[in-house]
Amino acid sequence: MKTFPLQGRAAIRVFLCFASGYLLSYALRAVNAVIAPSLIAELHLGNADLGLLSSAYFVSFGCMQLPLGIWLDQYGARRTESTLLLFAALGAAIFAMSHSLLGLWIGRALIGVGVSACLMASFKAYRQWFAPQQQSQLASWMLVAGTSGALIATVPVNAALPAIGWRGVFWITSGLLLLVATALFFLLKDAEQSFSTPVNSTSAGKTPAAGGYREIFSDPYFRRMGMLGFVVQGIFVAFQTLWAGPWMITVLGMDKNASAQALFMLNLVLLLGYLALGWWAPRKIAAPGRAGWPVPTVVSIGLAGSILTQSLILLIQADWAWMLWLLMALFYTVLTLVQTHVCLTFPVSLSGRVSTAYNLLMFVGAFSTQWGVGIAIDLFQSAGWPVVSAMRASFGVCVLIQAVIWLLFVTSKAKARDFH
Repeated sequence: MKTFPLQGRAAIRVFLCFASGYLLSYALRAVNAVIAPSLIAELHLGNADLGLLSSAYFVSFGCMQLPLGIWLDQYGARRTESTLLLFAALGAAIFAMSHSLLGLWIGRALIGVGVSACLMASFKAYRQWFAPQQQSQLASWMLVAGTSGALIATVPVNAALPAIGWRGVFWITSGLLLLVATALFFLLKDAEQSFSTPVNSTSAGKTPAAGGYREIFSDPYFRRMGMLGFVVQGIFVAFQTLWAGPWMITVLGMDKNASAQALFMLNLVLLLGYLALGWWAPRKIAAPGRAGWPVPTVVSIGLAGSILTQSLILLIQADWAWMLWLLMALFYTVLTLVQTHVCLTFPVSLSGRVSTAYNLLMFVGAFSTQWGVGIAIDLFQSAGWPVVSAMRASFGVCVLIQAVIWLLFVTSKAKARDFH
């Protein structure tokens, strides 16, 4: 194994391959917020149906996280992600061909399975193939790539719908997923062989599996940080990828084009926020031998700002109220510090499993919120509430839950272990 990090064209090739996969993953995560009106009109879906359909991505994605951590250690990032992306391509094709809720759900679930490794595989590869001081920068760039996918899933997709329809969007995406899978498998083979330990080595097979996860989930500090992933990040992802669009149209009275533009701006603010965080965090966040802002403090401030902004979103229905979603997104970006922070509180040998365990919590939370909000809206409407009031009440429950989690978080006495 060579000890120097990847550089030059090889480093660029590795980053572009993994970033392309994560871009498509994030675009598929967010696209239902834009195509939701078309799906409702064509397939006569209710709010609960739409929530269940969108959450198929998250439930299948979440189910993959625990075995994924083991596969990444045993088979390597290149083989694991390129293989799983084949399932994503199949899922996109099934989604494009389906005319029933069941068919769409199966396609969406396969997409979730297929893209489940897109971010975690990149983290695994970057740790093996790049210098330690490059890790936070690479993580920030991956978030920029993912948010770029969310941007593509807004105005560009909305503009393409009249020409090719939502089915055409998924056929094109299926082809792109195959292309990325091929690139990962063939273009990164030399990098894997030259800069990382062979994946079939004896040491790889001895990595603890179930025991590692037991240690992670039983750790008080992981539970303290994990509830942020499960509740706060899960709710935001559900809003961003599904319910923001219906809110813009139903509550704020926007048309589809204006809603797509607002979602584009939402994701653009996220992208800019990630870029700013990537510059600010290495300079201002506390680290061994350097004073600075503790991650829990930064997160608690950001979460408080997000909850306050969401409360204003519930109360204000002016023409400019959509801009409050941009402020909420800006506050949310600091929550992304949690996952990399919590990994540093465990031994390096468990870092892959810590990441996937945290991802599991976040995506189970997103699944629960996507489906749960839809069910709540339908229940309020069945009780005679107007649709706008039903949506406000459902979102209000989400805000209240986050306020409780914020209180539990700031009063928790769980301390982090230092495994830098």
